[in-house]
Amino acid sequence: MDYHNPVLLKESVDGLNIQPDGVYVDVTFGGGGHSREILSRLGPAGKLYAFDQDKDALENKLDDERFTLINENFRFLKRFLRFYGVKQVDGILGDFGVSSHQFNEAERGFSTRFDARLDMRMNQGDKLSAYEVINEYEEEQLKKLFYAYADLKNAPKLARTIVEERKNGAIETSEQLKDLLKPHLFRGKENKILAQIYQAIRIEVNQEIEVLKEFLQQTEEVIRKDGRLSLISYHSLEDRLVKRYIRSGLFEGEPEKDMYGNIDVPFRKTSGLIIPSKVEIKQNNRARSAKLRVARKL
Repeated sequence: MDYHNPVLLKESVDGLNIQPDGVYVDVTFGGGGHSREILSRLGPAGKLYAFDQDKDALENKLDDERFTLINENFRFLKRFLRFYGVKQVDGILGDFGVSSHQFNEAERGFSTRFDARLDMRMNQGDKLSAYEVINEYEEEQLKKLFYAYADLKNAPKLARTIVEERKNGAIETSEQLKDLLKPHLFRGKENKILAQIYQAIRIEVNQEIEVLKEFLQQTEEVIRKDGRLSLISYHSLEDRLVKRYIRSGLFEGEPEKDMYGNIDVPFRKTSGLIIPSKVEIKQNNRARSAKLRVARKL
C-alpha cells in the first residue's frame, strides 16, 4: 500500500465476477493491490497474469504459483498472453492512473511538487521523455497536445513561450518549466493548470491514448463470452474512450445496423458509472477523479 493505494478496490474486483478456477489479467499491476484481491478470490486452479512496464513495479512481485508478472506495456496484451499459452481469459482489470510511487519519486518527474529533470516515462527504457517533448517539439505540436490532452484555452501562449525560451538554452527541469509558465497560470488556479500541463505532457510521452485504444481493441478477442472488463479511468479523455468502446465497439462514429435495425457490439455494461465514496476520497485524495466502468462480453 506504500507503493500505491488501490482505488475502488472492492468495486473493481467485484466487477470481474471472479470464478474460482478462472483466468484473469491485471494490466496495471503497480503495487499489486488489485492483484492481491483477485488472488484472494481465486481457487487453486485459478490463474492471474499481470502487466506493468515500470521496472520499479517488479519489486512488488507476488509469491504465488498462480501468479505471473509480465514486465511489458499492456498494449501488447494479446502477444504476451499467447506467449504464455493463453488465448482467452475470464476477465481483465485496468487502473489507468499514475501510481503513488511514480508521483512520489522526485526523479521520475511526474509531480509538480518536486524539482527534477523532465522525464515522466512510465517505462524508463523508452526514448521519448518530457525533455524531448519540451525541447524538440515544434510550436504547433506543443499547441495541439495542450489543447487535446488538457483542454487549455491558452495553449498557443504556452507553446510560444516554451519555444521562445528554448532559444536561450535547453529547458531541463520542472522548476525551469514552472518558472517559465508562471505568467500564464491564472491566479488562484496555478496548481490546477500546472497539473493539466503536466498531464498533457505525460500523456504524450507515454502515448497513453494510443495505448488505451490498442488495448481496448484486443479485449474483444481476448475475453471469452460472459467474461468481464473492469476499467478505472482518471481523466475525461480515457473515460470517453472506454465508455464509447463499451457502448459501440468504436471510438468514433456509430456502429452499422443490420436490416432489422440491430447493432453488433462486443460488450454490454453491467452497471452505471461507479465512483469512489466520500470516505474513500477522504482516505485517498487521488481517488477523487476515478471512474469505474464494468462490462460483460457478449
